[in-house]
Amino acid sequence: MSHRGSLPANRQENRVHEFTPGEVRCYKLLVSLVFGRIDLCPIISDSLSVSVCVFRRGIVMQRIICPAARSSRNHRFTSLATLFLLLGQAVGVSLPAAAQDEVSQVKAVQTAAPATVENTVAISNGEKNVEESTRASFIPGFKPEDVRPHVEYLASDDLRGRRGMGGQAAARYIKNHFRKLELLPLFDGEYLQKIPGPPREDGRKTIYGQNVGAWLPGSDPELRDEFVIVSAHYDHLGMREGKIFHGADDNASGTSMVLEVAERFASLKKSPARSMVFLSFDLEEHMLWGSRWFAAHAPWEMEQIKLFITADMIGRSLGNLPIATAFVMGSEHGSTLPGTLDKIGEPAGFNIARMGIDLIGTRSDYGPFREQKVPFLFFSTGEHPDYHKPTDTAEKINYKQVAAVSSLVFRVTRNVAESETPPLWVEKIEPQLEEVRAVHHISELLLEAGRNGELNTFQQFIVTQAEVQTRLILERGTVTPEERVGLIRTAQILLLSVF
Repeated sequence: MSHRGSLPANRQENRVHEFTPGEVRCYKLLVSLVFGRIDLCPIISDSLSVSVCVFRRGIVMQRIICPAARSSRNHRFTSLATLFLLLGQAVGVSLPAAAQDEVSQVKAVQTAAPATVENTVAISNGEKNVEESTRASFIPGFKPEDVRPHVEYLASDDLRGRRGMGGQAAARYIKNHFRKLELLPLFDGEYLQKIPGPPREDGRKTIYGQNVGAWLPGSDPELRDEFVIVSAHYDHLGMREGKIFHGADDNASGTSMVLEVAERFASLKKSPARSMVFLSFDLEEHMLWGSRWFAAHAPWEMEQIKLFITADMIGRSLGNLPIATAFVMGSEHGSTLPGTLDKIGEPAGFNIARMGIDLIGTRSDYGPFREQKVPFLFFSTGEHPDYHKPTDTAEKINYKQVAAVSSLVFRVTRNVAESETPPLWVEKIEPQLEEVRAVHHISELLLEAGRNGELNTFQQFIVTQAEVQTRLILERGTVTPEERVGLIRTAQILLLSVF
């Protein structure tokens, strides 16, 4: 009996493996993620058994490695066969000797020292300079000792992972800080916005969580009804199986930023022209329910919000890599935001990497505002091995880094709150080399980790693909919209497979 996915008899020698339906679904999901819109139906079918043809080894390897393969579309297609082989290993598919030989050659390429942009192209060539941009730097106005006490309290054992009674204690702490600063309560004379839960069987109402908010009225009568929001979620995972999930980075670090930025604005002799809002969301860990509730029940029309800023996990580094970098996402949707970030510059000794939000999707409280086309910025230093683990504790936080990001947020918000023209929503995204540089730099660091045995075969393959793809773009000095689509898929698969 033949199956719809079977190969002709004269090509059976190229067959790799007869996949089970479960394996087919797994492969379809992964390939859809990597290859996006490319129609792979001729290669993968829903039949109970499917055969996948492996490209001849020389062609596959040539197109994976060869610098002449500059087309992102060709690059994705031609690496397909090797991707199948490595995915097969990952899910335990037994591969024939020829396929094992293919994988061995890929491993050999991955363990070799990767070519870098500096080694392969003259980088000082006028408009095609691919070095990191040299923005002006500034001395951070916040100090580690400013933010540290907030993180240590919010991540302490007493707050039990900031859920239940610990979450209520965290809300009181934030509310008392706002009250001490003499900031005005945001919700009809109250600092707390109750988030209702499902009613009890007897009909009584329940409270599922509470957002905490305060505001500082603007000084310009014509602009004070426009708002700039600085936010972070304060909740975390609570206790599980008797262990406290402290959430020092996620997100006591971001909450400390909100508290210190609020204090800095409250201490100004004159308020900014626009009104400033300081928000701490509850229930971010529950599908962003706190920020979704606020967006649906804001004290004013959403059109009055001229910029929404949130910070989530700003006290560590991406994958514990040796990078002093904060990722700033969302500026591509704000008409004036890229120029604002360039004008403000970077904290001394710290790098800012601007990236499109579609590289990661919705991962924090900017989601409900993005959906309503409110200009936004998302600040994060990335996930690390202690993410969503009890080991995310206060002693591991880089407080100098939290202070640096806090200084940057303060400068950005003050600039927008004082500007004559606020950012307007921009729908169309223009490809930028800066996000290519960021992914390339990360992939180089990951390859170094791979040579130290910290990555498995599949992870090494994905990282090698990312390094090659971004290096070729940087060598050329321009990035096309089609290549950016490939970059998005690369970033997504990196997040899923490595971090």
